[in-house]
Amino acid sequence: MSAITTFFLAILWDLILGEPPALVHPTVWFGKLIGFFDKHYKRRSPTLDFIGGAFASLFVIAFAFALSKLPEFLPKWFSFVLGVYLLKSSFAIKSLAEHVGNTIREDIEEQRKYVSWIVSRDVKRVDRAHLNSAAIESLAENITDSIVAPLFYYLLFGLSGALVYRAINTLDAMIGYKNERYFYFGKFAARLDDLLNFIPARITVFLFLPFNPKRVLEYYKRAKFKLNSDKPIAAMSAVLGVWLEKEGLYRFDGVEPTLDDIKRALRVYWILIGEWILACMIILALEVLLC
Repeated sequence: MSAITTFFLAILWDLILGEPPALVHPTVWFGKLIGFFDKHYKRRSPTLDFIGGAFASLFVIAFAFALSKLPEFLPKWFSFVLGVYLLKSSFAIKSLAEHVGNTIREDIEEQRKYVSWIVSRDVKRVDRAHLNSAAIESLAENITDSIVAPLFYYLLFGLSGALVYRAINTLDAMIGYKNERYFYFGKFAARLDDLLNFIPARITVFLFLPFNPKRVLEYYKRAKFKLNSDKPIAAMSAVLGVWLEKEGLYRFDGVEPTLDDIKRALRVYWILIGEWILACMIILALEVLLC
């Protein structure tokens, strides 16, 4: 019963307490590790940069795997508590909703500030509709990255799966860019993140189906701009009936998104979270019964 109990308590921890302090947050540790390699590795050539980035990424992944095994060497009571804590650190339900909720601001400069905290694009001159779109897009995309994927890999591989996924996703977020500095150094991490998100991104789309199956599938088929991240964005656009657009990359049609649509997106989000938690609990319960 430990896997299902650990899962249940980790979910409660997240919903009640939210994120642990940065000082003791494994995701922050992963970020600091790759940041160290990024800072001290001098770019040389495409081949050497790729090898250097792959080595740095594998070091962070190995650290995440070792951290996931730590509870096995500790006293039973402490092992259980640490396992709950580490699993909780691999996903973020409450904080994602809070960050997106903070973007619902009548003052457009205030909204720009909060949107800039959750997206990588420059929003200094972005209009209101595109700010609303960016907030909703970030919410949709992060349903996969922050919740569905880490728990999917927990179901498959236990705590190691969840923490290793979180490490890889953190690597991608920090060095997985197609610019001069990271194109080769971050390529290994970016491709690995693409691979691990392939199934979870489509599970996320599946969770949208009860709202409007026909429209969600129609928009999903149009999502050919990126391998994974545009799939849940397309599904959210279909459900809300609003256009979601990253200029120059993708656009899903609908009416202009408003602040109220961010609120609607958050309501959809909590329903999806409920669906996914229920599905995970059923799968874990079946594993107990069949073992």
